[in-house]
Amino acid sequence: MDFLTGSDVFIIVLFLLVVLVFAAGVKTVSQGYNYTIERFGKYTRTLHPGLNLIVPFFDRIGNKMNMMEQVLDVPSQEVITRDNATVTVDGVTFYQVVNAARASYEVLGLENAILNLTMTNIRTVMGSMDLDQLLSNRDEINAQLLRVVDTAAEPWGIKITRIEIKDINPPRDLVEAMGRQMKAEREKRAAILEAEGKRQSEILKAEGQKQSQILEAEGRREAAFRDAEAREREAEAEAKATTMVSEAIAAGDVQAINYFVANRYVEALEAMAKSPNQKTLMLPLEATSILGALGGIGEIARETFTGEAPASSNRRSGRIPATRSGGVGQTSGDDRP
Repeated sequence: MDFLTGSDVFIIVLFLLVVLVFAAGVKTVSQGYNYTIERFGKYTRTLHPGLNLIVPFFDRIGNKMNMMEQVLDVPSQEVITRDNATVTVDGVTFYQVVNAARASYEVLGLENAILNLTMTNIRTVMGSMDLDQLLSNRDEINAQLLRVVDTAAEPWGIKITRIEIKDINPPRDLVEAMGRQMKAEREKRAAILEAEGKRQSEILKAEGQKQSQILEAEGRREAAFRDAEAREREAEAEAKATTMVSEAIAAGDVQAINYFVANRYVEALEAMAKSPNQKTLMLPLEATSILGALGGIGEIARETFTGEAPASSNRRSGRIPATRSGGVGQTSGDDRP
């Protein structure tokens, strides 16, 4: 077996030294990470994902920074609101490193710094609000916290992407008081709605009564108009009848006189019979006189509707009924008593 000569050993050592130097100068950075490079303890540059070369034995990796978005749980803490109500609050914070060098060398304990900054600002922002605002304006609280914390963390090379308040827990006695308040408020609203409904019902009822009275008045006015029109027509008919009788009398028709007097006579008897105080009706009159007048009326009607002359000239005359008790009927023409 041949022994290695000095030249062979030198070559082997030189090869191993070249491999070692190459391995020390080549760095591979994983996706989602950035490496900071320090030369003699001073930051020089940042290595990005992929294959990178450094100066061996002079440069070294300082910090391996995770550049992906990360989440921190904010532990529960008590917050005193502006109206002196104590509530327990917790939440979550989402952040991302945007500058590896500043995140490595501008702050010590990055996560702890972000956590304490978030908790402090939660107490500041929520402590400036009343309890009712705290419970109803959660989106506004998140937006205000994000703006304040992001501004404070910017010098560290950190971007705060989101802050969410998970739970706001008031004390039990305060929750019970809020429940009673909500119940009272709902009962108040129910009473207001009920009163409003009754008021609307009364208004509608009054409107209905008003409309009914208006329609009733309209009906009475229409009825009065119809009555007046009927009386007017009746008066016109009466005037026309009186005119016709007058013309008949002027023409020498005695039956017209009998008709006119008999008509008035019958109307007077009807009025006396309908009197509410009338118990007994005394008729000291001659029935034949009334029958004669009625017979004259029949002759007039027959002459009017058939155009026939009276059957006997004696029927052209009739007896006019007396208008006083015991009166004697008067004769007209050639008639005799």
